[in-house]
Amino acid sequence: MQKKRFGKTDIQITPIGLGAWAIGGPWKAGWGPQDDHESEDTIKRALDLGINWIDTAAAYGLGHSEEVVGRAIKGRERPYIFTKCSLVWGENNEERGVTNSLKAASIKREVEDSLRRLDIDVIDLYQIHWPNPDPDLEEGWSTLAELKKEGKVRHIGVSNFSVEQMQRAEKIAPVETLQPPYSLVRPDVEKEILPYCGQHDIGVIVYSPMASGLLTGAMSKKRMNQLAEDDWRKTHPNFTGANLERNLQIAALLDLIGKEHNVTAGTVAIAWTLSNPTVTAAIVGARRPQQIAELAAAADFHLSEDELQLITSFVTAHPKDVNA
Repeated sequence: MQKKRFGKTDIQITPIGLGAWAIGGPWKAGWGPQDDHESEDTIKRALDLGINWIDTAAAYGLGHSEEVVGRAIKGRERPYIFTKCSLVWGENNEERGVTNSLKAASIKREVEDSLRRLDIDVIDLYQIHWPNPDPDLEEGWSTLAELKKEGKVRHIGVSNFSVEQMQRAEKIAPVETLQPPYSLVRPDVEKEILPYCGQHDIGVIVYSPMASGLLTGAMSKKRMNQLAEDDWRKTHPNFTGANLERNLQIAALLDLIGKEHNVTAGTVAIAWTLSNPTVTAAIVGARRPQQIAELAAAADFHLSEDELQLITSFVTAHPKDVNA
């Protein structure tokens, strides 16, 4: 796979990276049960295919995702490891106690826990997961800048930040990277956030390019009904009512385009996000080796101008139900 410079950092990353949210297994914002052996095989398959970075977070599975990643990369050439802080939980992995914290003491404790779970000496990219509580943003970002100076992390970035929040952070230390949601279902960052990142050389890795499974071509009303009860998608507006109908129609169009090139609808969805010149790379979630093998094609697949226009016209003609 070809690689691209990641914003202000000195690292080159592949167009897609493996997202480790789902492999965290069950928790408050989880995807239901997940087999750890299958997760490790998925990570190894991704690395075998040339993917050179993994994005995880302390909160995924309340530390479990980081532990699985740490085991899977052991004994092989290490990929870049990106993880996140600011979501913390109670004792005995009590998920009902998940809260936001940007206090210095909390972040310093979190980074040590992440290094231990991942079993690595330095984190390649450490990100603030959510800018909450907002009044503590400066304290949190100052702490990440300190961790970089100390050598515990190589680069620092943010996730889910607005332009105004990035501007506040940059008064303290440069924002090297941003991780926002971006897909045909959630294109909002095109208005202000992506242009700002382009102007300030902030590397962008987008998450949920397939809209958490909606645009893979494998989702259906029947499959929705079969999702585990603790799967967060069960009650999300994008997966219910008129919006589900609309999103499945978009997926059907992507599937049609994909068949012309012998690729999946999910591959087309990822390629659509990568067609934005400000996007450095996309995070691709996978739970099984076959999934990541199918989606790896997105790294080298490009949509034509006619195909991009066809997709844009369809989405414009089928607006989202904002009242859902």
